[in-house]
Amino acid sequence: MSGSAEPRILNEHLKKLYRDVRHRVSDLLRRRPLRIVEVAVACGVLAAASLFVTLADEITEGATFRLDEVLLKAFRDPANPSQTIGPRWLEDVVLDATALGSGFVLAIVVAVSAGFLFMEKQRRVATLMLITTISGALLSMGLKLIFARPRPIIVPHLRHVSSMSFPSGHAMASAVVYLTLGVMFMKAVRSRQAKAFCMLVAISLTLLVGSTRVYLGVHYPTDVLGGWLAGMAWASFCWIIGQMIPSRPIPERSDEPARHTT
Repeated sequence: MSGSAEPRILNEHLKKLYRDVRHRVSDLLRRRPLRIVEVAVACGVLAAASLFVTLADEITEGATFRLDEVLLKAFRDPANPSQTIGPRWLEDVVLDATALGSGFVLAIVVAVSAGFLFMEKQRRVATLMLITTISGALLSMGLKLIFARPRPIIVPHLRHVSSMSFPSGHAMASAVVYLTLGVMFMKAVRSRQAKAFCMLVAISLTLLVGSTRVYLGVHYPTDVLGGWLAGMAWASFCWIIGQMIPSRPIPERSDEPARHTT
């Protein structure tokens, strides 16, 4: 009798343990969702930084040159490397799109966004945004000086460039600015669909800007990948710091008409 009772007692203990663990996890998700997100973002920062260091090491050893060469040539006419593949109008579109990651355009985007936040009494958030973007630009210039990788000469450049190649400044700056703005807009909207749309737009703009640099022949693909990794890591790191800064929420406009009392 005791032999058959032991499995039943063990099964009851396991069920009780399962219910207790599920309750604790549900309570943690309900009470501290932000802490869990912060841990996940911190892990993402470490992963992106680790991948950047690994990529930089491979570039320094010349292990990525063959792949970079193949990908750069894939966007050009084999008979005429100065001519890009695709219709003639595509090159004009790419030239317009790459401006979305230029310092001038990003400065306007940041200035307008910061101005809006200051007007909405979000001074600390606006200051954090300015610090994130300015420090990101300084970090990009510092990394370029450290690695001092020359620009590719495999194909003719379709855009004038003068700085070093790794990491791509356009890719890194667009990642810092657009991902930061994406997170800010996610906080300003309520529906999950709108939040997902904000982040989708931010990621799409970041990927678009980086891709144009390869198409124009002014960056190796690994330069762009390095810029994305560095920009994502820096934007995420600054986001974690920003969670420690208290800020008042932007007031939501009520959809209900105001009621007049007599």
